[in-house]
Amino acid sequence: MSAAQAPNPDFAQLVPSVVLSMPAAAHLGFHFSRVEPGDVEIVQPHRRELTQHDGYFQGGVLGSLADFAAGSAAGTLLPVGWVNMTIDYTVKILAPAKGPTVVARGRVIKPGALLTIAAADVFSVEEAGETLCATALVTMRNVRLAAA
Repeated sequence: MSAAQAPNPDFAQLVPSVVLSMPAAAHLGFHFSRVEPGDVEIVQPHRRELTQHDGYFQGGVLGSLADFAAGSAAGTLLPVGWVNMTIDYTVKILAPAKGPTVVARGRVIKPGALLTIAAADVFSVEEAGETLCATALVTMRNVRLAAA
């Protein structure tokens, strides 16, 4: 969604800062590799504690990465003083994810004043290339922060 305009000029620093301050994000240990208006990419290194018994990323982790990527993409389009929260998401797991990294690419489908609809695709990255392993549709509730 490269044609989108970010109403907050500091979105590229603010979104990663807010997201990475969340305990769940800190536990996962991902980082942002791209932050643009309506479009983000996060990279999750493979870690044993995020896997099932056979070394594949656990499905809930893939869902969390999709949620963080889509929500972050939506967050890039919020005005100053606003945040968002997930109210609904649907994840379809399409293939196992076992590579050294997983990449989640979030994008805004339909921004709105109250609700923003976003999506994310999650890829397992290995030497041979990327494999689409999950896709998600996410609804975010936009919330104006109370003045401090």
